[in-house]
Amino acid sequence: MRESTDGDDPAASADADRTPSGRVDVCVVGSGPAGALVAHRLTGAGHDVVVLEAGERFDGDRTERMERDIRPAYGPDSVWEMGGERDAYTTGGDRHYPLNAARVKGVGGSTLHWQGMVMRLHESDFRRRTRDGVAADWPIDYEDLRPYYAAAEGALGVSGAADNPFAPPREEPYDLPAFPPSYSDSLFAEACERLGVATHSVPNARLSESRGDDSACVGYGTCKPVCPSGAKYSAERHVERAEEAGARLLTRVPVQRLEHDESGDRVEAAVYATPDGTEHRQEARQFVVACGGVETARLLLLSESARHPDGLANSSGLVGRYFMDHLFAGAGGVLDEPTRQNHVGFLTSESHQFYDRPGAGASGTAGSIPPADGDLGPIKLEFLNYAGPSPVEMALSAEEWGDDLLGTLRDSYGTHVAMGGLVGQLPRAENRIELDPSRTDDHGNPVPKIRWSLDDRTRRTLERANEIQHAVLSELGVDVRWTVGPDSTGPAFHHMGTTRMGTDPDGSVVTPRLRTHDLENCWLPSSGAFVTSGAMNPTLTIAALALRVADDLDAELS
Repeated sequence: MRESTDGDDPAASADADRTPSGRVDVCVVGSGPAGALVAHRLTGAGHDVVVLEAGERFDGDRTERMERDIRPAYGPDSVWEMGGERDAYTTGGDRHYPLNAARVKGVGGSTLHWQGMVMRLHESDFRRRTRDGVAADWPIDYEDLRPYYAAAEGALGVSGAADNPFAPPREEPYDLPAFPPSYSDSLFAEACERLGVATHSVPNARLSESRGDDSACVGYGTCKPVCPSGAKYSAERHVERAEEAGARLLTRVPVQRLEHDESGDRVEAAVYATPDGTEHRQEARQFVVACGGVETARLLLLSESARHPDGLANSSGLVGRYFMDHLFAGAGGVLDEPTRQNHVGFLTSESHQFYDRPGAGASGTAGSIPPADGDLGPIKLEFLNYAGPSPVEMALSAEEWGDDLLGTLRDSYGTHVAMGGLVGQLPRAENRIELDPSRTDDHGNPVPKIRWSLDDRTRRTLERANEIQHAVLSELGVDVRWTVGPDSTGPAFHHMGTTRMGTDPDGSVVTPRLRTHDLENCWLPSSGAFVTSGAMNPTLTIAALALRVADDLDAELS
């Protein structure tokens, strides 16, 4: 039962009923992938669920949002209407963190603008302390999540193939066939074979074939930040299915704080504000906070009380700490032949050969990559399908016209080629999300402050990724013109570690089942629970954890 079409009809949005329901079974805060999957599964099991979403529902023509992305007149935040006092933040540490480039407040959350790549973490990711002597081990292992990974792949509609020799074990085939490798993938594959580097397909949460009313990918190429066809998974799908099963969704109702009972052991209500500033209390038996790694930590810190003076679920003092992200490593240049790298908007080939053994060398029929010494983290190598300048931007900034401009565009467009990759950070307590009382949002609450810096191991791993990328590009015959490494890297916008899981309440925020240690009816299914970051895109693991939490809640409520 869709309560409004916020994105299309402001009048309807203003008139929407945002009064609270009576005491429900479950109150879910956030309608991104975790919140949507939990709400869908629990309503399907017959439970009464209310979902509170800070942003709006973006209905309407997605091609108009695509236009905002490709036309220089619009800023990047305008695609999903981020920015302003509502979304204010500050940063600290060694590096600025561009938070609003990393999130969307609205029904669907980050899946509105994500890349859509969905890999399982490796078995080694759960045992980093045991394996490498760094960070900490997770309190769960790959086998605990294995059935939920399979369920998550089915829920998200993943297209893929079991051709990755480095992937963790699986029995189930993917729902849909993998996307074929792009033209530039074939160029990379030949160079990699000569170096002894294996390439393989990428599992994608986008439909390679139509399924029901959902379209197959039609190749708009603007996957990030918007998929006009709807082929790429968005959590909107499961929100709508939850509503059809009886869930109630309230939009534009940012939760201001969580209130607990007299004992301080249970959450009693989520206090939310409506667009006119009025506050309401939504009571529930169980609460699921699924606002992402930044806003979940912020909400807990905002919910301080006499019983919990440092914020809810924070007796350990670790809410917001151990913030991690993935760092981008890349290199690219020009090839003296067409590469067609701007024809596909997502990745179709990768190499995980250096994931579990980043220092290992490689040798092929015509060349080799030397091994590397030292302590290194996992590396995920990507063969990009988008590289080089935008012809629109080139034309607008050019100082030539007519045939001269056309000749420049023909020479410069379609010959660029690039590789990317992800490297994970070590969890460090000084990297954290905290409240900044010197700046407030549109409701007068302190904004999140992100303290973010790189450790030496991450720097070395970025250098190793660049070394491998340069070797492949050189073998391909590329004139390398740019490199993104330790001094120029940026985040992949994967917010992890701020509500880490563990068995010791003094050293973690949530239990291995993702219930908070301090409050018996508060659950935090998000990448905030990650103990280490790995180097894989986190959404599939978020989905698997959310489905696991939903099963636990179903048992708790029955």
